[in-house]
Amino acid sequence: MKYISTRGHEAPITSAAAIIRGLALDRGLYVPETIPALPLSLRGANATKQSGTPTPYAAVAHSTLAAFFTDFADDELNACVTAAYDEKFDAPDITPIVKTENAYFLELWHGSTAAFKDMALSILPWLLKTAARKEGEDKKIAILTATSGDTGKAALAGFADVPGTEIIVFYPKDGVSVVQERQMLTQEGANVHVYGIRGNFDEAQTGVKSVFADAALAEGLADRGVRLSSANSINIGRLVPQVAYYINAYAKLVAQGEVADGERINVCVPTGNFGNILAAWYAKQMGLPIAKLICASNENKILTDFINTGVYDTRRDFILTSSPSMDILVSSNLERLLFHLSGGDAERIRALMGGLEENGVYDVGAEAKSSFSSDFYGGYAEMAMSHVSLARLWREESYLMDTHTAVAYAVYMDYRARTGDTAKTLIASTASPYKFAGSVAGALGIEAGADEFATLGNLEKSTGIAVPRSLRGLEGKPVLHDAVIEKTAVKAAVTDALFA
Repeated sequence: MKYISTRGHEAPITSAAAIIRGLALDRGLYVPETIPALPLSLRGANATKQSGTPTPYAAVAHSTLAAFFTDFADDELNACVTAAYDEKFDAPDITPIVKTENAYFLELWHGSTAAFKDMALSILPWLLKTAARKEGEDKKIAILTATSGDTGKAALAGFADVPGTEIIVFYPKDGVSVVQERQMLTQEGANVHVYGIRGNFDEAQTGVKSVFADAALAEGLADRGVRLSSANSINIGRLVPQVAYYINAYAKLVAQGEVADGERINVCVPTGNFGNILAAWYAKQMGLPIAKLICASNENKILTDFINTGVYDTRRDFILTSSPSMDILVSSNLERLLFHLSGGDAERIRALMGGLEENGVYDVGAEAKSSFSSDFYGGYAEMAMSHVSLARLWREESYLMDTHTAVAYAVYMDYRARTGDTAKTLIASTASPYKFAGSVAGALGIEAGADEFATLGNLEKSTGIAVPRSLRGLEGKPVLHDAVIEKTAVKAAVTDALFA
């Protein structure tokens, strides 16, 4: 399996090389030349394993990665998977599924930072280390990442003190929750660097992409023994591991007798950068029986508008919401979908992305819109509606979800009412409710504490649901990173972090 850039100016490369580079040299994103078929029987994927062998989730992850990363040997992948999916997860089966009256919630947040990003960022450092060895890479790898909240902490935790790496994270200073920010600012590690920027996530992401696009900077870094890579979902090594949890979830539903083998289900995903739902689309292309992919947005509903009109238009107000990880207007992974649906027309992708950079807008046309509308449904929920849905599900079924998952649930229930589609539906639950305790408590009418951390205690006391171990005592940890920069200073911050 070789990997090619969505913008077509590079020769195909191995998955190991693509993982190391992160972003293609022509600023495109790496995609597989072909999408592989499902690598395992869904009926048998979650069979009980004998003691001492990989857990069911690890086995599915191994098979999925092996289908995409064919230049990795089985023992190399086994080492990566075993190191990633271990006791750092507080659920024995890694990704529990909770059944409610109307949907199944796939809980992806039982890892070390209480968010779904742990699923991929627990394994990316191991994939990257293995890839570097395979490619004979002798330079230090600097991981450069923009975050809307959860990627930052998960990447920092994954790469902290990993030999031969540095990790530099940029986040919008006023665009993440108090808990998300404190998780990043207290991260230990000699190779860890964190910067708040005076701007929003899109501006942080633009700054990071400009660093990757600076050929002179890359040459200067190479001369000093450093090369750049990314932990964002622009890195194919971050995206492919996410495919595994959809395959595993379907297999688990079959094993539990909730879904007949081959029965098509819907999948609903709250997303801003489009990576999590693109992983589900990849799983569908592999043969997973998925009917409709329901793309859930908050007030920053650029993806909803795009799915419904075919026009991607960033010329709108940026809105700060109670689901900050979805406060995004430039959805990087959409480029991958458009490339696949265009039949690999890199010239077309270059034109669309050029229009976005120059004018803030592009129109894919009626034919292209029709091609993705068959797979995707786009809907959005404003804060008030998502909070109502959050409170109702807790009141009626005692299931507590975070604000991002609440957006997905509200969009799904609206979709169901509008379409009459009652197919069994899997909702990606992307974060612990305690990551956004203030908003969750407010939605439930629970009294806020003196600060966000006191509110965590109030929420725990009122609901009887324990705070995840990774968030306990966070308020008492010392702040180790306090730099705040202008949005134009990303490049300078990178060089300072690497060579100061």
